[in-house]
Amino acid sequence: MIWSQVYDPMGSMLLSTLLGALPVVVLLGAIGIFEMKAHYAALLGLACSLAVAVLGFGMPTGMAGMSAVYGAAFGLLPIGWIVLNVIFLYQLTNEKGEFDVLRNSIRGLSDDKRLQLLFIAFCFGAFFEGAAGFGTPVAVTAAMLIGLGFSPLAASGLSLIANTAPVAYGALGTPVIALSAVTGLDLLELSGMIGRQLPFFSVIVPFWLIWAFVGFRKMMEVWPALLVAGVSFAVPQYLVSNFHGPWLVDVVAAIVSMLCLAGFLQVWRPKVAMNEAPTDWSSKDLPEQPLDQQAENAPRGAVIRAWMPWVILSAFVFAWGTPQIKKALDGIFAMRIPVEGLHNLVQKVPPVVAAPHFESAIFNFNILSMTGTGILLAALLSGLLLGYRPMELVRMYGRTFYLIRYSLVTIACMLSLGFVTRYSGTDATLGLAFAQTGWLYPLFGTLLGWVGVAVTGSDTASNVLFGGLQKITAQQLGINPVLMAAANSSGGVMGKMIDAQSIVVASTATKWYGHEGSILRYVFFHSIALAVLVGLLVMLQAYVHPFTLMVPAQ
Repeated sequence: MIWSQVYDPMGSMLLSTLLGALPVVVLLGAIGIFEMKAHYAALLGLACSLAVAVLGFGMPTGMAGMSAVYGAAFGLLPIGWIVLNVIFLYQLTNEKGEFDVLRNSIRGLSDDKRLQLLFIAFCFGAFFEGAAGFGTPVAVTAAMLIGLGFSPLAASGLSLIANTAPVAYGALGTPVIALSAVTGLDLLELSGMIGRQLPFFSVIVPFWLIWAFVGFRKMMEVWPALLVAGVSFAVPQYLVSNFHGPWLVDVVAAIVSMLCLAGFLQVWRPKVAMNEAPTDWSSKDLPEQPLDQQAENAPRGAVIRAWMPWVILSAFVFAWGTPQIKKALDGIFAMRIPVEGLHNLVQKVPPVVAAPHFESAIFNFNILSMTGTGILLAALLSGLLLGYRPMELVRMYGRTFYLIRYSLVTIACMLSLGFVTRYSGTDATLGLAFAQTGWLYPLFGTLLGWVGVAVTGSDTASNVLFGGLQKITAQQLGINPVLMAAANSSGGVMGKMIDAQSIVVASTATKWYGHEGSILRYVFFHSIALAVLVGLLVMLQAYVHPFTLMVPAQ
């Protein structure tokens, strides 16, 4: 049975839009306002999305159910698989006391909390975003910040804010590659256009991050380091995206930024160091962890041993992100499983797409090439080198799984909600509402990308959902389609910090379970403010000279 999506089931775009937005409102309201536990909120949001899809938009019940199953499977593999294995690695290092040594070694780079945050959340996190994406950077950096004595809210919220500007080129350029595939626009033109938008924010985000942490005055005390980190990331980001392509943008920019910042901190120190987090960030839920004396006086060999697991992790994540290794591992084992009762049975129709086409639904069970598998191997190798016996590793893995069991349920439900939204067409209804904004469309089209990521948890998914709509609407309004397709991705990165999946990853990494509402409330303003700034830049690029010179000729 073939089912065609309906975008105005209520006979009024206003009412249909409100109906389509209901699952998102329920989900975010349950977490942010009523402070419901994340897994309960996710189940409630999923139930609402199924009801809206079936009763409101007329989706066959079986198709809606299979789209939820498909989303849950994708949530667990690859996303939950990444989170589980990153936390496993963290548990292994924490159990042996290596984190005390690690955080002391970072204090050797700088004992200033602001600069530690900058190096780990912005520079180091960008590397993991570029190599792996899909929640890896937030999981790693939030866990490391906790190890450095940051409170759970600081570690979670600030890791989410930092994980913005690199997202469009995450996982070796996957969002841009997907955007090109669904729009038919030239890959290098899209890569270059995004690379003429996000570098502005790569300079801004380090300042914004530290301002959010300590306020404007204390942020200005370290402005030289912030400028070095931002500019040394933005320049390679622009150059690689415009003259090479989307694949290595974040990896190259992050490495350059880390080296430049580390070198700069060898010759510059703030006049007044901030050795403790401000009292606003104190937490009764997790007191700051004192350094143990042995860790503080650790010899060079112990420092190398403490960094070893994270170096191994970086190497495995980067290797697993390269197309050649992925292809080789998929050649050993990979299964493409069409989702029964859903694959090629849902039809998207104009005006969301130029011509009707069927939505595929194929679960790619490529367990060997999943980033989480690379992380698991890195954790096992690190555990053996740290002195764990095989049975100890098995027991620790079981403890880790039990520790994050509710987070895995939450992630599965979040992705189920996103997939029901996608296949029922409720996301397209939201997109069509944004498309009615006329000359303001460059601003609202950018915010559409923000909504897409907030709902799906992925810039790649947002580009797949709304890329075609952005192209069609831009052509109808006489705006360059490359500009608006790029704006979908650039605006979407700012939605990454409020999507429920990322918030759950952050709360899991910091062991701050049940406080997802606090994290959401903290980051929401930063998310919408930065998204609006991206939209204003896109408005300038659409209409105002000399910004229009950044846009390729149609």
